[in-house]
Amino acid sequence: MNESAKHATEFPGAELVTEFLGTLGGRSDSTRTVYGRTLYRLAAWIAKRPGAGSAFRAADFTRTALTTYLDELADQGLSLSSRTRAKVIAGRFARWLIEDQGLLRRNPARDVTLPPQPQLAPRELSGEQRFVLRTLVEREGSQRGAALFALGYWAGCRVSDVSHLKVEDAHIGPKTGWLRVGYKGGKFREIDLVNDARRPLHDWLEAGERRQGSPYVFTSQRAERLTENGIHRWFATLKARARKDEWELIGDVTFHDLRHDFAHRARAVGWSLEEVAYYLGHITARGTPAIATTVRYTQVSREQVKARLGLLRG
Repeated sequence: MNESAKHATEFPGAELVTEFLGTLGGRSDSTRTVYGRTLYRLAAWIAKRPGAGSAFRAADFTRTALTTYLDELADQGLSLSSRTRAKVIAGRFARWLIEDQGLLRRNPARDVTLPPQPQLAPRELSGEQRFVLRTLVEREGSQRGAALFALGYWAGCRVSDVSHLKVEDAHIGPKTGWLRVGYKGGKFREIDLVNDARRPLHDWLEAGERRQGSPYVFTSQRAERLTENGIHRWFATLKARARKDEWELIGDVTFHDLRHDFAHRARAVGWSLEEVAYYLGHITARGTPAIATTVRYTQVSREQVKARLGLLRG
């Protein structure tokens, strides 16, 4: 039994979805699969509503039904893009029911709006999370790993900054060091490094473990450049070495979170928004600091505000 026939026998009315899918002959197999999965689930959900009698009827395909269904998808954690796609597909199905079948009078998707997802405050790590991550790097005992972590944690570098960093752009000595970074968007900048970032990078470059002949600072066993995915895999492997109580603290931390946390720590010690913007590479096309982006990186969280409530005086 094929997928369409299977769904058509699960509840009365599913054959309408099957018939509509038959009109999508000009679309790719993957597109028809997405349409089918989306519409069968929607129709089955409507069939289970009170008064539906376990059957899908076009008359029950109302704006209220579609809105409630999309709200439930949001509660289940589906992204805005996924819910938008479901709405678009539902609207096209409704148009077919109106124009080709005469079973529906109004398109329920027409006036449905999806609120944007609230933007979460960028990650600020707790003291315990910082302790665990730095401890894991020490336990690993890898010079390359220590240098990778240092550039994210102590220099706020993007994954692309680290992956595409070239030896000629790493001016690292025993006591001072600076980098030319900014692969993303071609917006290069020169940044000085604190000792906690410079020292591990210096040790890695002096170790002689890089792939010979590669122009890049970080190499892999198979290629002359450690890719962005390679860095993410290394970070995942690092976290996998955590003990149970440590994992509970850092299991969902990403390499990019190190960059966010750097911005928070820089602001905490008095850096201006312009200084943070320059250092992180938040620069407009005209070369001025993109303060709006930096503000988003360092916006306050509920926890920060809650901590300050106790400081209020009457």
